[in-house]
Amino acid sequence: MQKIYLDHSATTPMNEKVLDAMMPYFTSEFGNATSIHTFGQKASLAVQRARENTALFLNCKASEVVFTSGATEANNIAILGLIKALQKNNLGKIHIITSTIEHPAVLECFQLLEKEDDIEVSYLPVNSKGIVSKDEFEKLIKDNTVFVSMMYVNNETGAVQPILDIAKTIKKVKEKRKKEGAKFPLYFHTDAVQAANFFSCDVKDLGVDLMSLSGHKISGPKGVGVLFVKDNIVLEPIQFGGHQEKGLRSGTLNVPGIVGIGEALLFAEDRRKTNSKKVSGLRDMLIEGVTENIPDVVLNGDMDNISPFHANLGFKGIEGESILLDLDFEGIAVSTGSACASGALNPSHVLLAMGIRKEDAHGAIRFTLGSSNTEKEIETVIEKLPKIIKRLRKIAPKN
Repeated sequence: MQKIYLDHSATTPMNEKVLDAMMPYFTSEFGNATSIHTFGQKASLAVQRARENTALFLNCKASEVVFTSGATEANNIAILGLIKALQKNNLGKIHIITSTIEHPAVLECFQLLEKEDDIEVSYLPVNSKGIVSKDEFEKLIKDNTVFVSMMYVNNETGAVQPILDIAKTIKKVKEKRKKEGAKFPLYFHTDAVQAANFFSCDVKDLGVDLMSLSGHKISGPKGVGVLFVKDNIVLEPIQFGGHQEKGLRSGTLNVPGIVGIGEALLFAEDRRKTNSKKVSGLRDMLIEGVTENIPDVVLNGDMDNISPFHANLGFKGIEGESILLDLDFEGIAVSTGSACASGALNPSHVLLAMGIRKEDAHGAIRFTLGSSNTEKEIETVIEKLPKIIKRLRKIAPKN
């Protein structure tokens, strides 16, 4: 049976050159990067090269790169670490902002902080296309707003958020506060996990203070991530037991993983424009083929403002999980939403935030494409999916 993988938002196949670069650090070059003997020095040099590769991708200093176990940890360190540091400055009550469509690794940090008496949290809503409003964001900012976390590209719908506009607003607020001698700082973090393959992650151009990335979303290894931390930003550690990564991330460095993400980021930068054109063409072919051949299908998002590899389609009257299982039986891998939430019975919080009804949100399927997909594979999906939908609608409960 032909296997067709259309779940690249969940994870990506590893690039063979990335694996080749990693292999020596599983075997012959196995030293601990913090050891001072030759084995350790070789591992340390490999980590430093990866740090420089990452800095090149981000257009930042190597000293501003922190390696983590993944984007979840990077998000947690950025959010909880910064707020813990700010609370030491006796600022009084502080205000922080995020959006309603963030990944749980961000949302749950804010929900945790919301329980503290000296922290107020605002959740910026999105429109029916899943995009935040710059004007609504400006209205949320208060004199004591100290932190904003806004994702770059949504993992479920592919909606691209106006983070450049958000950054410009934040810059104006900071300049005004500086003139007035206000005591409250203001920092901007973005979860760029879904952006790294297809969008510029130049931190200077984007105007961000912190950024999170993940290895396995960019044809690199699982279990490794990156947190960009702009110079002079103080974070408190959230785990203890060592002094690795400038004391921010205790634990023995995952040298093979770090080498892998460094290589993967180099390849991502090289192929970004070529990939975008190819993948968006296949994505458009899929959306057109599905909507033309199946009635009552809606694109959850805006074709003019979604990433090149996302197509979140809602099939009215049936459960997305049933579609997923039938497609899997045909050798086609897709998702009903965030892979981190698989197994959850609740509909997608992202789709609900867009104003989509619960019953319709349950019928959503996320197709996410990669550079290895082909036109023939998309043709196969367009051929098989209408039969699946027709059968499921026939047996679905009428109400």
